[in-house]
Amino acid sequence: MAARNELNSATAASALLVGRLARPDAFPHEVDQLEILETHISWIILTGIYAYKIKKPLELGFLDFSTLELRKHFCEEELRLNQRFAPEIYVDVVTIGGSPEQPEIGLKPALEWAVRMHEFAANARLDRQVMQNHVSVIDMQDLGESIARTHDRAPVASRDGPFGTVDSVCKPALDNFQSLKQDCPDQDLQNQLAVLERWNAVEIDRLESDLQERLENGRIRECHGDLHLANLVRIDARIVAFDCLEFNTALRWIDVISEVSFLVMDTLVHGKSDLAYAFLNRYLEVSGDYAGIALLRFYLVYRCLVRAKVNAVLHSQLPESSDLAPITRYVELATSLAQPSEEPTLIITHGLSGSGKTWLTDQLTVQLPAIRMRSDLERKRLHGLSDLESSGSELASGIYSSAAGEQTYKHLASMSRACLSGGFNTIIDAAFLHREQRSMFLAVAEDLHVPIVILDCHASHAALRHRITERAAGGSDASEADLGVLEHQLTTAQQFVDWEQRHVIHVDSEQKINVQALLQQIRGRQSVGT
Repeated sequence: MAARNELNSATAASALLVGRLARPDAFPHEVDQLEILETHISWIILTGIYAYKIKKPLELGFLDFSTLELRKHFCEEELRLNQRFAPEIYVDVVTIGGSPEQPEIGLKPALEWAVRMHEFAANARLDRQVMQNHVSVIDMQDLGESIARTHDRAPVASRDGPFGTVDSVCKPALDNFQSLKQDCPDQDLQNQLAVLERWNAVEIDRLESDLQERLENGRIRECHGDLHLANLVRIDARIVAFDCLEFNTALRWIDVISEVSFLVMDTLVHGKSDLAYAFLNRYLEVSGDYAGIALLRFYLVYRCLVRAKVNAVLHSQLPESSDLAPITRYVELATSLAQPSEEPTLIITHGLSGSGKTWLTDQLTVQLPAIRMRSDLERKRLHGLSDLESSGSELASGIYSSAAGEQTYKHLASMSRACLSGGFNTIIDAAFLHREQRSMFLAVAEDLHVPIVILDCHASHAALRHRITERAAGGSDASEADLGVLEHQLTTAQQFVDWEQRHVIHVDSEQKINVQALLQQIRGRQSVGT
């Protein structure tokens, strides 16, 4: 009790100190305006140029800011961690000195510490931009690439450390249900949660080996920890993440797919599946982490229930409120994710170089939606090359030899199995000109009892030659196919046999493609399972 009273007294004193900073002469720069915002763990002083974030002297179990030294430490951690994602926002850590009656930024000795950031407009936050339809598919693809590259540079958890173990992953998921049982009063919601709790238990058992492999394969990393739309902001033309979780290592040292799932889930709950899949697909293309899709649905449901829990706690603190919508929308999304209404479909392309396969699958990934893998990217990844790096391979040699081709298709088949097993529509963008390549994927579909569709993309030889020449001149695509490759394909491609024909949808890429009509055809195949 004495310790709690001491912290309450410190918080009151800190609040007075912050209030006395509301003077232009307390800052070592011009002040355009002064506004003080308060959250449950900090104060933020806005000056029009810089924002100053000051931590409250609190001890809440999941964080400890109880001493000046701890607050200094976590200010420094906040700066270190967030500069990985948003160096254009986070400037430095500054002292608040002078006297308690006349405090000033930058004076010593320190009465308090603050993180100094460049201020940005509230409307630049991505949750607001999404609601105003100001976020594009290209924006989310760029963000997916940025997050993938940041994750690639992030420190990796030790295999014998406390993070990424099966227990450390499962305990928070189980704790969500305990909290929701306590704080969620609605019986219908409780019934849905009971179903989700049983599903969660089954998934944990099913995914135990996958969870262990993630730690062994270096996929547990020091992440952002709180990657949702309200913690993203548009700075000039770039979207960056801010407000990384500095105060709790267990919530930050997580599976990178758990981090990705938070943003995917938050975008889905905003009704923007096209943006969610644009982000997800570009992240996967850059990271190559298709194996993580086996865990994506589990983490999506987990992230839904984290947000449901937060809203349930807030609801319990406002007993006069009868609005359960903030809780309901997350529980309902979790239910739909755990119990999808349709089985996933495997879609493979077929066509010569330049026949429009990649353009078409670009549209389908966000509109169906689906997870896509491109043979051009995965072939290079398997040989240690970046997507735009030239292999220097001659026709039918190097990374384009028959052995390399077989390796690539086997890899794509393995990854498609992981995606389909996770319950996601899966698109393989490859030429599939040889029957044994198509047979390999027909076998995957039959083994998993899912429908398969073959999109046969075709165009005139003149159009193919023109497209290949233009693509090579642009230098912005992973494909290395040239006119020599096209001529080789024309003489070696194997036509469909009768048993393949029933899976084929023909697409003339020289005509304007009605993507919505094509989606209807694909969904028709899903519904009848052919």
